[in-house]
Amino acid sequence: MALENDTQAPDFDLPNQYGEHVRLSDFRGRKPVALVFFPLAFSSTCTGELCALRDNLALFADHGVELLGISVDSKATLRAWAEEEGYDFTLLADFWPHGAVAKEYGVFLEEKGFANRATFVIDETGIIRASFITAPGEARSLEDYRAALDLVRPVSV
Repeated sequence: MALENDTQAPDFDLPNQYGEHVRLSDFRGRKPVALVFFPLAFSSTCTGELCALRDNLALFADHGVELLGISVDSKATLRAWAEEEGYDFTLLADFWPHGAVAKEYGVFLEEKGFANRATFVIDETGIIRASFITAPGEARSLEDYRAALDLVRPVSV
């Protein structure tokens, strides 16, 4: 079961597509975070979803929110995908232990070996303020992101 709104988001430390480690707690007190779990790089639905986010990065910037994509893919796979698609945001590798962060957030699909399409919008204090999950194979809508982002505003904006 996915974590509920108004609960503390579990901290994590994962490598991004360049091998640099990113901790959720590094954003605490600085800016909200949109944590976007997706099943697999290079798959058609995931590519369409992340291209839509790439094309609408201003939506996140206007809300002062850091966009972090996360999947069970390796950092090398995520880097190749980001370069191919021109993603100018951070992708995190929940590769090993396999899906550990997705499991903490309650969105890992054991029978498939990857995370569900789930988004958690986390405020500056580390509290989940909004979340949404779509059915398998169903892309998330930009309207869902807009509604969720409206629930958080960093102090500095």
